[in-house]
Amino acid sequence: MSTARPAPGTTGDATGPATPASPLEARDLTLAYDQLVVARDLSVAIPRASFTVIIGPNGCGKSTLLRALARTLKPRAGEVLLEGQPVEKMRGKDVARRLALLPQSPVAPEAITVGDLVARGRYPHQGILRQWSPADARAVAAALDATEVADLRDRYVSDLSGGQRQRVWLAMALAQETDLLLLDEPTTYLDIAHQVEVMDLCARLHEEGRTLVAVLHDLNQAARYATHLVAMRDGRVVAEGPPAEVVTAERVREVFGLACRVVPDPETGTPMVVPLRGAATRA
Repeated sequence: MSTARPAPGTTGDATGPATPASPLEARDLTLAYDQLVVARDLSVAIPRASFTVIIGPNGCGKSTLLRALARTLKPRAGEVLLEGQPVEKMRGKDVARRLALLPQSPVAPEAITVGDLVARGRYPHQGILRQWSPADARAVAAALDATEVADLRDRYVSDLSGGQRQRVWLAMALAQETDLLLLDEPTTYLDIAHQVEVMDLCARLHEEGRTLVAVLHDLNQAARYATHLVAMRDGRVVAEGPPAEVVTAERVREVFGLACRVVPDPETGTPMVVPLRGAATRA
């Protein structure tokens, strides 16, 4: 007697529908801006319930990959799968009910309050026959509480500090109530205290069951917070896996051209990169 098995890349059994092993997957992508090709044959699968961080030098294609995963950049070739479905064939609102994106350096409309901006995260759940509802109000309140900006609800976004604004944008993404959250350099332009504040919030969201994908420049933050790292160089994936396997002195030199030592973080035990004196000239 034969036993039914799930298709490759899925989990499940013969008694129920198969669930993709990865909620978000890129297959053989070619990514380009006009005539500039950034990546060819680029494939990556995001582990479910992971905090995946994409790392690599400037210009390697990190943010471009994230844009393709979020369907804001159409690949020249290949496909992106969201819960096993080709994302380009899905309706925009259906994608937005499953996946939220916090872009790099978002810009808020003029004279908009925190509450109004966060409420825009409910747009995917509304339509001609479904306008603002008690469920929307609850989702916005929960997002404001989760990001600890409820007391800023009536403030103008333009009057907030950088760290406050970043938490407000995160609140808007959370108001979408998606299981997938994509973050493009969420700590850019923030001082160290606000960086830690935002990353701690992301870690908490991951612990609550969400799948997070972030692009980060700081290797030590990536190693401390990620459960899964994707290292890129020149438009290709060089290595991926747990931080302890990816962040090695040899790999840092290969990816970033930086001579370093990798030691345990005294606080978390995760890999910590310590550049050698004159590392940039010797790499």
